[in-house]
Amino acid sequence: MMAQSRTDVLSFPLIPPFCLSDMAMPSSLLWAVDIFGRVYTLSTVGQYWELCKDTQLEFKRVSAVKQCCWGIACDHQVYTYVFSGDVPIRYQEETYENQRWNPVGGFCEKLLPSDRWQWSDVSGLKHQQLDSLTLPSAHWEWESDWYVDENIGGEPTEKGGWTYAIDFPSTYTKDKRWNSCVRRRRWIRYRRYKSRDVWAKIVSHDDPDQLPDPFNDISIGGWEITDEPLGRLSVWAVSLQGRVWYRENVCHDNPEGSMWSLITTPGEVVQISCGPYDLLWATLWEGQAIVREGIDRNNPQGVSWNIVESPSSENGIMHVSVGVDVVWCVTKDRKVWFRRGVNSHNPCGTSWIEMVGEMMMVTVGLNNQVWGIGCDDRAIYFRQGVTPSELSGKTWKAIVCGRESDRSQTGSSTSLLSAGCFFTDDIQNQTNTIIHGDADTSSDTELPNAPMNVASTAPTGAAASSSGNSTGNQAAETCAGLTVDPLGSDQGEATVALTNEKADLEMHKTSANPNPSAELQWTNIDLKEAQKHPVLSVSTFAETSSLSSLGTFSAGADEQYGADEHPLWAWVSGGGCLVDLHSPLKWFTVPSGLSSSVQSLSLSITPAQTAAWRKQIFQQLSERTKRELENFRHYEQAIEQSVWVKTGTLQWWRNWKPHKWMDVRVALEQFTGSDGTRDSILFIYYMYHEEKKYIHVFLNEVTIIVEVLNEAKHSFALYTPERTKQRWPIRLAAATEQEMHDWLSLLTMSCCESRRIQGPPSQHAIWSVTCKGDIFVSEPSPELEAGPHLTPCDQMFWRQVGGHLRMIECNNRGIVWGIGYDHTAWVYTGGYGGGFIQGLASSADNIYTQSDVKCVYIYENQRWNPVTGYSSRGLPTDRYMWSDASGLQECTKLNTKPPSPQWSWVSDWYIDFNTSGGTDREGWQYAADFPASYHGHKTMKDFVRRRRWARKCKIVTNGPWLEVPPVTLWDISIMPSSDADDEEAVALWAISDKGDVLCRLGVTQHNPAGISWLHVGTDQPFISVSIGAFYQVWAIARDGSAFYRGSVSPKNPAGDCWYHIPSPQKQKLKQVSVGRTSVFVLDKNGNLWYRQGITPSYPQGSTWDHVSNNIRKMSVGPLDQVWVIADKVQGSHSLSCGTVCHRTGVQPMEPKGLSWDYGIGGGWEHITVRGNATEASRVAMHDTSEENSAVSKDVEDEASKEKTEHSRTPLMVSESQELHRNAVHC
Repeated sequence: MMAQSRTDVLSFPLIPPFCLSDMAMPSSLLWAVDIFGRVYTLSTVGQYWELCKDTQLEFKRVSAVKQCCWGIACDHQVYTYVFSGDVPIRYQEETYENQRWNPVGGFCEKLLPSDRWQWSDVSGLKHQQLDSLTLPSAHWEWESDWYVDENIGGEPTEKGGWTYAIDFPSTYTKDKRWNSCVRRRRWIRYRRYKSRDVWAKIVSHDDPDQLPDPFNDISIGGWEITDEPLGRLSVWAVSLQGRVWYRENVCHDNPEGSMWSLITTPGEVVQISCGPYDLLWATLWEGQAIVREGIDRNNPQGVSWNIVESPSSENGIMHVSVGVDVVWCVTKDRKVWFRRGVNSHNPCGTSWIEMVGEMMMVTVGLNNQVWGIGCDDRAIYFRQGVTPSELSGKTWKAIVCGRESDRSQTGSSTSLLSAGCFFTDDIQNQTNTIIHGDADTSSDTELPNAPMNVASTAPTGAAASSSGNSTGNQAAETCAGLTVDPLGSDQGEATVALTNEKADLEMHKTSANPNPSAELQWTNIDLKEAQKHPVLSVSTFAETSSLSSLGTFSAGADEQYGADEHPLWAWVSGGGCLVDLHSPLKWFTVPSGLSSSVQSLSLSITPAQTAAWRKQIFQQLSERTKRELENFRHYEQAIEQSVWVKTGTLQWWRNWKPHKWMDVRVALEQFTGSDGTRDSILFIYYMYHEEKKYIHVFLNEVTIIVEVLNEAKHSFALYTPERTKQRWPIRLAAATEQEMHDWLSLLTMSCCESRRIQGPPSQHAIWSVTCKGDIFVSEPSPELEAGPHLTPCDQMFWRQVGGHLRMIECNNRGIVWGIGYDHTAWVYTGGYGGGFIQGLASSADNIYTQSDVKCVYIYENQRWNPVTGYSSRGLPTDRYMWSDASGLQECTKLNTKPPSPQWSWVSDWYIDFNTSGGTDREGWQYAADFPASYHGHKTMKDFVRRRRWARKCKIVTNGPWLEVPPVTLWDISIMPSSDADDEEAVALWAISDKGDVLCRLGVTQHNPAGISWLHVGTDQPFISVSIGAFYQVWAIARDGSAFYRGSVSPKNPAGDCWYHIPSPQKQKLKQVSVGRTSVFVLDKNGNLWYRQGITPSYPQGSTWDHVSNNIRKMSVGPLDQVWVIADKVQGSHSLSCGTVCHRTGVQPMEPKGLSWDYGIGGGWEHITVRGNATEASRVAMHDTSEENSAVSKDVEDEASKEKTEHSRTPLMVSESQELHRNAVHC
């Protein structure tokens, strides 16, 4: 073990803790610049424009993506604004020290004239001394001094970090041999980008003769072209002379880029726009547009330009904006146009379509959403109705949000408003408020449903003044701003305005102040074909809510702008704004301070308060029912039991050969006993040789009901302990997805009722995830881990919890985190149910919308022949030319569907360059034949090749999960803690999808989401981490090496340094799990290893001991129990992949256990038992001690003989044995 010579812990200021409800929807930002050059941002979950922190600069225009924003200030210089985060931006500088051996002095700095420099890069071709590597700009700082890297290929080197070889260049090893004539070692040093959350000026290091002119326009995008290097961006700029420049090497590790490159154009360019993929358009002075072609991962600058004519011969194109596969433009007469037929194969599109409205500019954001700045009022408009099927959208709707400065003006009023939302005596008074209108009377119960918002456009501004007595019943004079939808009524989009009219709302409060009134004034607005409404009542609000807008500004809202009635915008950028079509925006209602008399209009009860009321009422009703029934317990039941039956028609995968689907009639009979207990039986009626037969299943014997991953059928499976042993469940299929979900929900609820299981999972629950992403939970019995009679794990009952995850982790305090396929982190809210589970089997609150994105892969295969080279013509014995990874199933782009009907495509097919083994520039991998080991370069012996195509699909469901933004994760571990206080922090460690090691601060039982991330420095990316019950932190690096983190404690949550632990010989590790005292690791070949020799004084241990093979995932619990997901397990009917297995015989003197107990499977992907601290009762153990004493000696003798064999009990089956095609596979 070698301790590294540095400690790298970067801490950040703690942010205030946030509520779970605040995390329900991740936010992104819309950027805008007003006419005074001030930069504002508007969150997708906010209602206020927030002024950018750095207010010293004035900007002309900005261009934003999710992680940063670039802008051009009024001095024509380029600035970048990189968001701060818990994970720092670090870059590793490296150089190599080279030495040669001579007979006199041994290894020394004297090299041969033909050798490389003493200090060089890894190739030896570049002279690179330590002092020659300097910071690229003032925005960087060094983290530490230079130090030697003492690891090579996951293995620790000798002291000094030297690696040896025969000569330069050659293969280097850590061992010094008799013929080792040269040696080298790597020196590394990290620098960190420090200018975050501020505008950082881009300093040019180019040749003064080649410096670009002052800039006039900028656009960033292209992050979807390639992810190599990580976070790569395309930054394009236009100078005042009309020349186009491209910023080289902008990526996550280099947010400033390196230099500007001049791109030749067919004319002088005015403005440019870059999409997230390969779409790039620009406008010329002559009014034409030019389109860049040939942009790909190998050439992000593109190859050539194509010219596209303006949609109008009289008026040229003034502004253009592009998205994923859309192009919008504005001509010089302010008309808005949409380009039809744009895609990656035809970036020029086919034709122009004129849209309604007149705009100064437009911007296209993520999901192809569109914003624009109105020509007349300079308000920002959002294009509603933009969907993948209707890219042009439907209508323009104005954003009427106030600025952050407005909030301070209205703080006192809104605080009074919120004060009435608590359970106080004021509620009864407020709920008695009656509002009388001139044309209609509405009761208070209708008010929350009567929107005070009458249009979807920006306010022309108003001021509200109020006066009244000290009790807060004031007469409010509030002006409602109405701006026009910039659409003419002659084009079919209706616009309604109110001019020179007043609406009087009389509000009478029955409990106090007899006749306070408030008068609302209407602003004068000139609109085409304006309709006048002399009187506007509360009912009118609801009727016109989709046509016009009522907004109120508080006093002082427009002081910044003087006579301006609302912010006048000069530029808007939506490149980093993701508008979720399923989540409502708050941009179209004006938050304002209201007088206390108006507050009674806005009485709102939060869902949490409603839930509290509901629980209180339910508790009172339950107590009353118990009291009333107490006197009648001696009466006999009038009805012994009731029977309830549900029937239907499904399909059944029959038991006999040939196995196929057959139509069956299904009946579920539910019995209610005299004591209120319920039990159910499922009957399946089928025809066998024209004879009617049936099979039946008692639902109290069913251990799990799980949906089966099947493209063609809406199918699900029922397992019992016996069928789990056979690996042969009852499989049923419904005609529609809704019918299948109805049956799943009903059967799940019936199983829970039969076992008397309800409510959320306990803190000790065992969680698991299937290969489909479904989440299941099981309540462990005390006899599961210890006791005279262990509970077989095939008898465990699993119930489904809504949501979709790739992995899940928990501890015995009820803290549960999960990670989706898109690496999004989710935290458990305490609810249960969700998804298709409805009714009593699902909680009413703590259920939120959840989405996940995953990739579907297919392979294009080709064979070489002497005539045509590589082609899609293969040998008759070859695999399909378009296939899955195995080559046994044909998968083309047309016939490949999403994993199940709940998924939908969100991208087109694209070449995946991140395939294991590497690819060439076109994505191909080469091999001698099918199947074989593939590599990314062609050799003389390679006669076949393949490349992987990927397509993203998305699922939207719901469950008791809330997102934890913004860091995306790869792995996570939560420390088991049994004796801690509820408010004591729980240690939680994670690995980001980039390989950074993170420690979560502020995680408690009441705040499971925590507060912020603490970055723990490493010298290489990591893939797995685990923390034990006593702060033992182990981790696995991407190169397969193991590390132990020293000195981790509650006072020092990130520890001090990493200790390199040698891996098992010739094995690359991929997962680690730490229990109370045990440490297990899993290598990439599926071998499970146990760490011997771990003591409190020597926590790193001594040696690795092999336990088993054929393991996919494993989890070690707080009792040192071991559970795994096995790859192949033989049943009486079939072989299954992804089976839950339990290691039995784990004792303090036998920590590796003795044998395996097989549970549910196949199709399981992940399991965690880190919450199960349920131990068997000691009384029960004592009662059976005498009974067991007679056989204890025989057991010990037998165990001593076969100790080694039992401890290495394999999960392996014969490799020649094929998977049964009828089994439920992953």
